[in-house]
Amino acid sequence: MSRSVYVNGDYLPEGEAKISIFDRGFLMADGVYEVTTVIDGKLIDFDGHFTRLQRSLDELGIENPMDRDAWLEVHRQLVDQNALDQGMIYLQVTRGAPGDRDFVFPDPETTKPTVVLFTQSNPALVDSPKAKKGIKVITIDDIRWGRRDIKTVQLLYPSMGKMMAIKQGADDAWMVQEGCVTEGTSNNAYIIKDGRIVTRALSNDILHGITRAAVLRFAQEAQMPVEERSFTVQEAMQADEAFVTSASTFVMPVVEIDGARLGTGAPGPLALRLREIYIEESRKAAI
Repeated sequence: MSRSVYVNGDYLPEGEAKISIFDRGFLMADGVYEVTTVIDGKLIDFDGHFTRLQRSLDELGIENPMDRDAWLEVHRQLVDQNALDQGMIYLQVTRGAPGDRDFVFPDPETTKPTVVLFTQSNPALVDSPKAKKGIKVITIDDIRWGRRDIKTVQLLYPSMGKMMAIKQGADDAWMVQEGCVTEGTSNNAYIIKDGRIVTRALSNDILHGITRAAVLRFAQEAQMPVEERSFTVQEAMQADEAFVTSASTFVMPVVEIDGARLGTGAPGPLALRLREIYIEESRKAAI
């Protein structure tokens, strides 16, 4: 069945959706995106994603084409039109299509942003087989640009990192800068040692994850100690547990780093408990 997608104000069958070849998202990766989880047909952390979208647009000087309620209505329409129970809604806003290629930004009075949204169904989102066995990661150099806090569509190196991991028989890659882990290719990274959760502090070096914020809040409410600081690859390999967080994986246990097994080689109890708490609390707050 063809999905209904949203393009610049219209709901269309996916096969009829089109944007200009001059769109700066296509030519320059000049755009931002967000991914919002849907569970039981409801949106998880919608306001957090909207706030981060606004911040990303502000950092790039792109006008937000809709207010919060308009964005919410589009999300809900896509959930209804696609009968989405579990999955994701992807949105992308670019600087638009000025009609010619130029490094100079177009006049925002004459070139309006391009807006695209679509759904992806994932019936196994909550009951993920990977969460039961954990994932394996490798480490790679972090050679991305310096503003990783802006959620741009510049995703080539993270994609390359995932492929490097797959070629080595792993699931994902953790990126490393000056000996310390920054984050995963599409997620925030954590280790657990002696019951303490350790994750890199917010800065321009990492994405300010919406799931990250929720998980750390739930951890503190559950009396789990949290340290926001950098950690080395060696420290990670000697950890009791590790995990990643993202909108599409929630809390995903990591059981191996660069071939070194963590703990028993199975998902640890604290990571699994955090996943349970996150899903339970997110369902309660979904809209």
